[in-house]
Amino acid sequence: MSPASTIAALINPANFAQAATERATVQDAARALGARLMILGASSPGEVESAFEAVVGQRAGGLVVSGEIFFLGQRDRLVALAARHAVPTIYAYREFPLAGGLMSYGTDVLDGYRLAGIYTGRILKGEKPADLPVQQATKVELVINLKTAKSLGLAMPLPLLGRADLVIE
Repeated sequence: MSPASTIAALINPANFAQAATERATVQDAARALGARLMILGASSPGEVESAFEAVVGQRAGGLVVSGEIFFLGQRDRLVALAARHAVPTIYAYREFPLAGGLMSYGTDVLDGYRLAGIYTGRILKGEKPADLPVQQATKVELVINLKTAKSLGLAMPLPLLGRADLVIE
């Protein structure tokens, strides 16, 4: 993908707070890359299909799928559409490349569950939730599916592969 490529971002506009933050983040990233950005919204399975039609119609060089939980539930559909239309796509969760998607970069969900379990234990031992500090998972992971990259005709740079937490071959 060249720096002047069009990049598409798929967000869920029904989740107003997250959508606004993600919109600003992808706009900043596209600007830094010198890329044209298409922001597409989907909050139903039919809208996911329409979004891919727009990505293909506008010849976007790649797609970034939001980490919004709706898309995790649409994992199989998103991975299948990306494969059918040969759109290089990055996701927020490792479950996507495990299901055949190209790559993911995002918070380790299991680390988040671990933190939730620790908090639950502290509350069950008598600590007041209001007294506990706000925390969020900080472990971020990169997962790359080389089989999918090969099917898209993409060569992954060795430095990127070296930084990956998991490479699926």
